[in-house]
Parts: sequence; C-alpha cells; structure tokens
Amino acid sequence: MTVLAIEIGGARFAAATVEPAGVITAKLEMPVGPDPTATLKDLVARIVVPGLISEEGLTGVGIGVAGPLDAVRGTVSPANILAWRDFPLVKTVCGLLPGVPVHLAGDGQVMALGEWWRGAFSAGALLGVVVSTGIGGGLVFEGRPHLGSTGNAGHIGHIRAGEGWETCRCGAVGCVETIASGPSMVRWALANGWQQAVEPTFWAGRPVDSRALSADAKRGVTVAVEAFDRAAGALATAVLTTAALFDVENVVIGGGVAGAGATLLAPLRRAVADQAGLGFLRRVKVEATGLGRDAGLFGAAALALRGE
Repeated sequence: MTVLAIEIGGARFAAATVEPAGVITAKLEMPVGPDPTATLKDLVARIVVPGLISEEGLTGVGIGVAGPLDAVRGTVSPANILAWRDFPLVKTVCGLLPGVPVHLAGDGQVMALGEWWRGAFSAGALLGVVVSTGIGGGLVFEGRPHLGSTGNAGHIGHIRAGEGWETCRCGAVGCVETIASGPSMVRWALANGWQQAVEPTFWAGRPVDSRALSADAKRGVTVAVEAFDRAAGALATAVLTTAALFDVENVVIGGGVAGAGATLLAPLRRAVADQAGLGFLRRVKVEATGLGRDAGLFGAAALALRGE
C-alpha cells in the first residue's frame, strides 16, 4: 500500500511516495517553470515509473496546494500561480493516474496534518501557518483536518491585519499576506531604503530576495529587522484571531520564509505575547516545523491514507 503525495507551491512542486508507516520511499521536486501544468505532468511521470513505484501500486493521491481552492469541484486558483485560475487539478491528476482516488487540501492544512502525524503534535487543536510567497493556514482538531465545505478553512493569510496597507491579490486591503509574505516583506523593505548586500539567488528564474532580507536582518540591518517585525505583528494578529475562535494552543510555522528561524520566530513570539489579552490566548505556543520541507508531503500522504 503506497500513496503519492504532491505539494504545489509558488516556486516549486514536490512529490513523494509514502508508505502507511510514514516512510518516504522516493522524493522529487522541480521548479515550477513557465508552464505549471507541464511541470505537474512531468513530476508525476518521473516519480510514478518502474523502479520507483508503478501506477498499479498506488492506492491514493494526496495534494496540498496554495489556495484558494474548490474542494467540491476539485479546482484551484492559487494566488501565487497566476496561470492557474479555476484549474481542474483533481481531474488533471486523475487523468494522469486513472482509477486512483485523489484528495485535495490547502498547503497550510497538509503542513499541519503532516506535523500532527509525523511531528511533535498529537493532542488538542493545531494551527499550521505557511509563510512563503503567500500565507497559508490550516487547522487540525484531534488528528483530523478541518477543511470546511469548500476546502478553504484556516485561510489566515486573508485575515485583515489593519488599515492603509497595499491591496492584496485577492482584492481586499490590509490582508496579512500583504505584510508577512516573503515578496511583501521585500517590497516594503525596498520602499524603505533597503539595498541588498548580496546578489539574490534564483528559483524558477525569479529572484528569491527574502533570503537576502533574512541574512541582513540577522546582521542587524535596521530596515530588514523592521520588515520581519512588521510581518511578525501581522502574523500574530492572524494567529490570535484564530486562537480566539477555535481555542488553539499550538501553532507550527513552516514555509520558505520560516527558514529564517529565530529571525522570524523571536519577533513573532514577542508579538503574540504582546497582543494576547485573555488568559487562554496567553497559552498559545509558537514553534517551527520539525519536519521542514517534508511536512506538507507527509500531510498530503495522510490525506490519501485516511481518504480525507
């Protein structure tokens, strides 16, 4: 019994074959490239082959993708993949793997579920937050993901964090994503005088400036530190709003920007402590993912294994 886990992000697509005991037997990742549909097809073709796993050996597929999505129709419109609007993701994967059940959830949801299944969280309510090219979120209650009727539950990147900030890609103003995503942090820093001290690295042909911003923040460059502080304040608002609604005590942070480690986590923990008022909100604990980039793959595998 083997399942295929697929994780779709704005910069990379990843896939893994996973056994019921939580063992990854093969893993592959690819930059998105100019044609995300072609990338998806190539990814599946490369991992579902003799020597890795045959199509006949698959019992299910789980997919985690940045939202918004429509779990009923199986379509996705990721804010960080402009080429996909109402893209029939489930139908496309079903066409690549006929007869294999396909299950779909948001990237934050599969990250949280992966941390619950294979990480350090196994009781109560867990909020997972993906801080990357966008802001994703997901909730797990006693081991089961809370997806909502459309599959978009936990979409905390579009909680409004304040007035007067830039318009979000969703059309609203003041979303957490406009402050705390990697590209938003970089835009704010550049507008406030930041100049990169090092050349940016590239992924899928695009500069990944948030890594340079993180490096400067670690060196104490004022505007870079301020960018992370702003992001932390907005994330804290979203975390505490969610905690107030669902009595969440544990929060796990993942995604590319979360790779900054204490540069993000330290101001986030301070902001949560500063903003928390009620006693049950002061219990909220914020931790970094212990599974790194595999958290979402484990969660996507859990979707398939459980038939969610």
